[in-house]
Amino acid sequence: MTPIRTLLVDDEPLANAGLRALLAGQPDVTVVGEALSGRDAVQMIVGLKPDLVFLDVQMPRLDGFGVLRAALQQMPDGLPRVIFVTAYDEFAVQAFEIQALDYLLKPVDEGRLREAVRRVRESLQATRRDPRTDTLARRVRALLDEYGIQSAEPELSAGRYPTRILVSIGSKKLGVEVGDIDWIGARDYCAELHARGRAYVIRESLASLEERLDPAVFARIHRSAIVNLTRVTGLERRALRGATVTLADGSRLAVSRSRQARLIEMIGSRR
Repeated sequence: MTPIRTLLVDDEPLANAGLRALLAGQPDVTVVGEALSGRDAVQMIVGLKPDLVFLDVQMPRLDGFGVLRAALQQMPDGLPRVIFVTAYDEFAVQAFEIQALDYLLKPVDEGRLREAVRRVRESLQATRRDPRTDTLARRVRALLDEYGIQSAEPELSAGRYPTRILVSIGSKKLGVEVGDIDWIGARDYCAELHARGRAYVIRESLASLEERLDPAVFARIHRSAIVNLTRVTGLERRALRGATVTLADGSRLAVSRSRQARLIEMIGSRR
C-alpha cells in the first residue's frame, strides 16, 4: 500500500494533535510534518511535496486561501491534495462544493474524516494511472479567482492587496469588502473593523492589518487606530493635544502627534 504523505496545517497545536490522533486509524497515512502558520505551511508544501494537506482556513496573517495562492505561484502544476478544515458553514463550504474540493467542519468527525481520506486515496490512484485526470490546480485557481480570495501577505501575492476580510457573526463567517471599511480599532489582542455602521472583531493585530492593507488607502493614525483615507472628511489640528480626524460615518478619532505630518501629506495627495 503506497503511503499518503500528509502535512497538517493549523495555528492551534491542539487541533493538529487531534487530527494526528484521528489519522492513526488510517494505516496508509503518514504524517510528515505540522505547520503552525501560513508562512511555514507554504515552505513545507514546497519543500516536502506532500501528497495531502489538511489545511485550516482561518489563520492569522496568511490564511489557508493565501497559502494555496502562494503555493500555486511556486508549483503551479504540483499541488498536493487538500482537505480544508474549517468552522465556516455557508461562505467557504459553498465555495468548496462548487469546485468539488473536500472539507471537514470543526469539530472534526472521525467518520467524515475517513470518507475524505478515502476520496483522496482514490483520486491519487486515478492520477497515478493517468496524470491527465488531475484537475486539482485548475479547481483551486477557480476557487481563489471566483471568490476574490488573495494571499494575506503582500510579498506572497505579487503586490496585490486583499479585497475581502473574513469575519465572524456568531457561528457564521462572511466576507467584508475592504473598500467598505471606515476604520479599524485595536481591541485587546484583536482588531475591530468598522464598516457600513457595523463592527466586527477579528483575531488579528492592528500591526498585522497595517502590513497587509494598501498603504495608499489605509493609514495608521494612532497606535490604536487605522483609517480609510477615502472616508476622512475633516482634520482638526490642536496645538497641545495632537489632532482629530472626522470620518464620513461621523466617527472622530485621535491622531498621534508623531503621525500628524504624514497624515496631512497623505490626505493632501488624495485631493
